[in-house]
Amino acid sequence: MTVLVAGATGLAGSAIVRELRRIGTPVVGISSKQFDLRNRKLTFEYLENLKPSVVIDAAAKVGGINANNTYPVEFLSHNIQIQTNLMDASHNSKVDRFIFLGSNCIYPRNCPQPIKEEYILSGALEPTNSAYAVAKLAGIELIKSYRKEFGHKWFSVMPINLYGPNDNFDLESSHVFPALIRKFSDAVENNDQQVIVWGSGTPRREFLHVDDLAKAVIVCLEKYDSDQHINIGTGSDLTIKELAEKIAKISGFGGEIIWDSTKDDGTPQKLLDVQKITKLGWEPKISIDDGIKSTIDWYLDNK
Repeated sequence: MTVLVAGATGLAGSAIVRELRRIGTPVVGISSKQFDLRNRKLTFEYLENLKPSVVIDAAAKVGGINANNTYPVEFLSHNIQIQTNLMDASHNSKVDRFIFLGSNCIYPRNCPQPIKEEYILSGALEPTNSAYAVAKLAGIELIKSYRKEFGHKWFSVMPINLYGPNDNFDLESSHVFPALIRKFSDAVENNDQQVIVWGSGTPRREFLHVDDLAKAVIVCLEKYDSDQHINIGTGSDLTIKELAEKIAKISGFGGEIIWDSTKDDGTPQKLLDVQKITKLGWEPKISIDDGIKSTIDWYLDNK
């Protein structure tokens, strides 16, 4: 069995590649540095030559609130092209199993908590990242359509907010977790006495280390087969203020945290119901404190 991981140098993709290699599964990783999955002809040719038995789609244009809000066309158009080309090429090459990595932003902004899989499309999306959410919703629907029309054993997984090595630490385009890692780590290095954090700090978020995600994906590959996507998360959350204070403490920052409430908070809360993935025998192993420390270490070693 050969597994193809698309987006293999990104946050999720690189962790999945590491886990597959750890358990001895033959894996091939591709990234945008090799070729553009928006190129339909090239994507079809690559899949036809490789003929993998499993494709894991972790390839996507991703970013935080600012990036999503500023470039909605790119987040919608580019992601639809990437995932559609990869799925169509996989069908053409008779790929047995396809796993599509979605995003928790597919759920309505004011969703009941914790969020069950069936709450999808039950309300209005968060406006700041609705374009990205619609692209991911389209991917979920295409997976379901391939199952319905051709009987493929393909499915989608919905991870909660991820963090860990190979994250994007660019302050203009990153998510909140790596942005806070960079801000506080740099402040310690520069001996700054203040750090400005966007928003009010009140939204609640759930965070999962990518190494735990990778193990969950392997469990799903072995045990899951349904047209309904499956949530992957920790089942617990914290406020952005609590997260910032944890990262500040672990990084060694002893100065003042200033909250810029002129910046958008986004969705008030995102906490996934993880009963289905738990029943498959998976649970996260990396605590938030240990994850923060290891991610700070990785950032300092690689920046």
